[in-house]
Amino acid sequence: MDYGQLTTDMFTGTEILDVFRALGVTHVVYLPDSTLGTWEPALASAGDLQLVRVCREGEAWAIAAGLHMGGKRPIVVLQSTGLFESGDALRNVLYDLGLPLWAVVGYRSYLLPESKDSAKRFAEPILKAWDLDFLLVERPEQLPLIAGHLQAAAAGNRPGVVLLAEGKG
Repeated sequence: MDYGQLTTDMFTGTEILDVFRALGVTHVVYLPDSTLGTWEPALASAGDLQLVRVCREGEAWAIAAGLHMGGKRPIVVLQSTGLFESGDALRNVLYDLGLPLWAVVGYRSYLLPESKDSAKRFAEPILKAWDLDFLLVERPEQLPLIAGHLQAAAAGNRPGVVLLAEGKG
Protein backbone atom coordinates (compact mmCIF):
# COMPACT_ATOMS: atom_id res chain seq x y z
CA MET A 1 0.00 0.00 0.00
CA ASP A 2 1.23 3.50 -0.83
CA TYR A 3 0.51 5.36 2.41
CA GLY A 4 1.31 8.69 0.76
CA GLN A 5 -1.78 8.23 -1.40
CA LEU A 6 -4.25 7.61 1.42
CA THR A 7 -6.96 10.19 1.07
CA THR A 8 -8.79 12.53 3.37
CA ASP A 9 -12.12 13.85 2.23
CA MET A 10 -10.18 16.22 0.00
CA PHE A 11 -6.47 15.63 -0.40
CA THR A 12 -3.84 12.95 -0.15
CA GLY A 13 -0.94 13.33 2.23
CA THR A 14 1.30 13.78 -0.79
CA GLU A 15 -0.85 16.61 -2.16
CA ILE A 16 -0.86 18.54 1.13
CA LEU A 17 2.86 17.88 1.56
CA ASP A 18 3.45 19.48 -1.86
CA VAL A 19 1.48 22.56 -0.72
CA PHE A 20 3.49 22.78 2.50
CA ARG A 21 6.74 22.47 0.56
CA ALA A 22 5.69 25.22 -1.87
CA LEU A 23 5.03 27.45 1.14
CA GLY A 24 8.43 26.75 2.67
CA VAL A 25 6.96 25.06 5.75
CA THR A 26 9.71 23.66 7.96
CA HIS A 27 7.57 22.09 10.72
CA VAL A 28 4.06 20.66 10.88
CA VAL A 29 2.83 20.99 14.46
CA TYR A 30 0.18 18.33 14.51
CA LEU A 31 -2.61 16.72 16.43
CA PRO A 32 -4.45 14.61 13.88
CA ASP A 33 -8.06 13.56 13.75
CA SER A 34 -9.37 10.62 11.75
CA THR A 35 -9.32 12.69 8.56
CA LEU A 36 -6.11 14.71 8.92
CA GLY A 37 -4.42 11.66 10.39
CA THR A 38 -4.35 10.04 6.96
CA TRP A 39 -1.67 12.59 6.03
CA GLU A 40 0.71 11.31 8.69
CA PRO A 41 2.65 8.73 6.63
CA ALA A 42 3.50 11.34 3.99
CA LEU A 43 4.33 14.02 6.55
CA ALA A 44 6.37 11.68 8.75
CA SER A 45 8.46 10.43 5.84
CA ALA A 46 9.18 13.87 4.38
CA GLY A 47 12.85 14.54 4.80
CA ASP A 48 12.63 18.28 4.23
CA LEU A 49 10.16 19.15 6.98
CA GLN A 50 9.67 17.92 10.49
CA LEU A 51 6.45 16.54 11.95
CA VAL A 52 5.97 17.65 15.57
CA ARG A 53 3.22 15.69 17.31
CA VAL A 54 1.56 17.32 20.31
CA CYS A 55 -0.63 15.97 23.12
CA ARG A 56 -3.00 18.94 23.38
CA GLU A 57 -3.95 21.57 20.85
CA GLY A 58 -3.01 24.45 23.14
CA GLU A 59 0.60 23.33 23.13
CA ALA A 60 0.60 23.31 19.32
CA TRP A 61 0.34 27.10 19.27
CA ALA A 62 3.13 27.53 21.83
CA ILE A 63 5.44 25.17 19.95
CA ALA A 64 4.67 26.86 16.63
CA ALA A 65 5.34 30.24 18.27
CA GLY A 66 8.75 29.10 19.48
CA LEU A 67 9.62 27.70 16.07
CA HIS A 68 8.55 30.93 14.38
CA MET A 69 10.59 33.06 16.79
CA GLY A 70 13.54 30.76 16.07
CA GLY A 71 13.34 31.56 12.37
CA LYS A 72 11.38 28.52 11.19
CA ARG A 73 8.10 28.43 9.25
CA PRO A 74 5.66 26.17 11.12
CA ILE A 75 2.05 25.33 10.36
CA VAL A 76 -0.42 24.10 12.98
CA VAL A 77 -2.67 21.23 11.86
CA LEU A 78 -5.62 20.24 14.07
CA GLN A 79 -9.37 19.67 14.07
CA SER A 80 -12.01 22.30 14.78
CA THR A 81 -12.70 20.88 18.23
CA GLY A 82 -9.01 21.33 18.97
CA LEU A 83 -9.27 24.91 17.82
CA PHE A 84 -11.97 25.43 20.43
CA GLU A 85 -9.82 23.80 23.12
CA SER A 86 -6.80 25.89 22.29
CA GLY A 87 -8.40 29.33 22.22
CA ASP A 88 -6.38 30.89 25.03
CA ALA A 89 -3.05 29.75 23.58
CA LEU A 90 -4.15 30.94 20.14
CA ARG A 91 -5.11 34.34 21.57
CA ASN A 92 -1.79 34.67 23.31
CA VAL A 93 0.49 33.85 20.37
CA LEU A 94 -1.54 35.48 17.59
CA TYR A 95 -2.64 38.63 19.39
CA ASP A 96 -0.50 39.25 22.47
CA LEU A 97 2.72 38.19 20.74
CA GLY A 98 1.48 39.24 17.28
CA LEU A 99 2.87 36.18 15.49
CA PRO A 100 1.61 35.54 11.94
CA LEU A 101 1.21 31.78 12.30
CA TRP A 102 -0.60 29.52 9.85
CA ALA A 103 -3.05 26.71 10.52
CA VAL A 104 -5.01 24.04 8.72
CA VAL A 105 -8.14 23.22 10.70
CA GLY A 106 -10.24 20.17 9.90
CA TYR A 107 -13.88 21.32 9.86
CA ARG A 108 -15.50 18.37 11.60
CA SER A 109 -18.80 17.14 10.10
CA TYR A 110 -19.05 20.00 7.59
CA LEU A 111 -19.75 17.63 4.68
CA LEU A 112 -22.45 15.75 6.60
CA PRO A 113 -25.67 17.74 6.15
CA GLU A 114 -27.62 15.47 8.49
CA SER A 115 -25.07 15.79 11.30
CA LYS A 116 -26.17 17.44 14.53
CA ASP A 117 -22.53 17.79 15.62
CA SER A 118 -22.22 21.15 17.42
CA ALA A 119 -18.59 21.43 16.25
CA LYS A 120 -19.98 22.07 12.79
CA ARG A 121 -22.12 24.94 14.03
CA PHE A 122 -19.35 26.79 15.89
CA ALA A 123 -16.21 26.56 13.72
CA GLU A 124 -16.79 29.54 11.45
CA PRO A 125 -18.31 31.82 14.11
CA ILE A 126 -15.32 31.18 16.38
CA LEU A 127 -12.83 32.01 13.62
CA LYS A 128 -14.80 35.18 12.90
CA ALA A 129 -14.91 36.08 16.61
CA TRP A 130 -11.13 35.67 16.76
CA ASP A 131 -10.95 37.94 13.67
CA LEU A 132 -8.91 35.34 11.81
CA ASP A 133 -8.53 35.48 8.06
CA PHE A 134 -9.69 32.06 6.89
CA LEU A 135 -10.30 30.22 3.64
CA LEU A 136 -13.05 27.60 3.62
CA VAL A 137 -12.02 24.69 1.40
CA GLU A 138 -15.05 22.61 0.44
CA ARG A 139 -13.90 20.91 -2.79
CA PRO A 140 -10.72 19.19 -4.02
CA GLU A 141 -10.32 21.66 -6.88
CA GLN A 142 -9.67 24.38 -4.29
CA LEU A 143 -6.27 22.87 -3.42
CA PRO A 144 -4.33 25.59 -5.32
CA LEU A 145 -6.11 28.30 -3.29
CA ILE A 146 -4.50 27.14 -0.04
CA ALA A 147 -0.99 28.34 -0.88
CA GLY A 148 -2.29 31.65 -2.21
CA HIS A 149 -4.33 32.31 0.92
CA LEU A 150 -1.44 31.57 3.28
CA GLN A 151 1.05 33.52 1.14
CA ALA A 152 -1.29 36.55 1.27
CA ALA A 153 -1.46 36.22 5.06
CA ALA A 154 2.36 36.10 5.22
CA ALA A 155 2.65 39.14 2.93
CA GLY A 156 0.33 41.02 5.29
CA ASN A 157 2.26 39.76 8.34
CA ARG A 158 -0.94 38.27 9.77
CA PRO A 159 -2.12 34.79 10.73
CA GLY A 160 -3.85 32.65 8.10
CA VAL A 161 -6.18 29.70 8.55
CA VAL A 162 -7.44 27.11 6.11
CA LEU A 163 -10.71 25.56 7.23
CA LEU A 164 -10.79 22.16 5.52
CA ALA A 165 -14.23 20.55 5.16
CA GLU A 166 -14.45 17.02 6.55
CA GLY A 167 -17.08 14.37 6.72
CA LYS A 168 -17.22 12.25 3.57
CA GLY A 169 -14.94 9.42 2.79
